[in-house]
Amino acid sequence: MKRYGSLIGLRSEALDEYKRYHAAVWPEVLAMIHKCNIRNYSIFLKDGLLFSYFEYHGTNYDVDMARMAADPKTQEWWKIMIPMQRPLETRGKDQWWASMEEVFHVD
Repeated sequence: MKRYGSLIGLRSEALDEYKRYHAAVWPEVLAMIHKCNIRNYSIFLKDGLLFSYFEYHGTNYDVDMARMAADPKTQEWWKIMIPMQRPLETRGKDQWWASMEEVFHVD
């Protein structure tokens, strides 16, 4: 299992809509997240920044993420979410959400 943290901005005018969508995430999107070996997935909000945390329990992260990206229902969800988000200028090449380095963990 590997833990992932990432960060992205949220446009202030989209706050209520973003929360509304995430209060009732589509079942097909949730199923795809599970099929792609993601567990314990949370998104937190503070001062216009979204922090995402999840645990990956698969064996090939790139294959699972490509599988998710190819899913039509997930693409439909992302089409709604992407305009609400504001990527960080410091994110890595080919990243939408900026990956974070884990510097501490304790069970």
